[in-house]
Amino acid sequence: MKILVINGVNMNMLGIREPEKYGTMTLKDLEKDLYAYSFELGIDMETFQSNHEGEIAEKIQSAYNNADGIVINPGAYTHTSVAIRDAVAAVAIPTVEVHMTNIHAREDFRHNSMIAPVCLAQISGFGAESYKLAIKGLVQFLSSRN
Repeated sequence: MKILVINGVNMNMLGIREPEKYGTMTLKDLEKDLYAYSFELGIDMETFQSNHEGEIAEKIQSAYNNADGIVINPGAYTHTSVAIRDAVAAVAIPTVEVHMTNIHAREDFRHNSMIAPVCLAQISGFGAESYKLAIKGLVQFLSSRN
């Protein structure tokens, strides 16, 4: 089983950006932790980060026939990107949207996700642990389908 973990805009700034909200863990630290977790689960995992909407859409498209599931934190594109939403819908790969903070407890404009309606689930508010919860839930879902 292969899971693609995509991080969007500004996620490369983890550890620097608003540490009171996101903590001090860097993206590299997060990815290292997630690779260790994927080893525990016995799955293959690939990570990807881009600040560019088109690159994210292309990475989603490249997952077609190459990944069993996607975990995505689109960052601010969550609230604005029809392109990313359409890419997720087009590939029809089970996808979980993830956020480190609770987007529903933040500014009003962050309450709406363009991506969530085409996803299997959305997990938010548990910091870096949100990713592990998303991966675990996705793996359980995919395993139950087989």
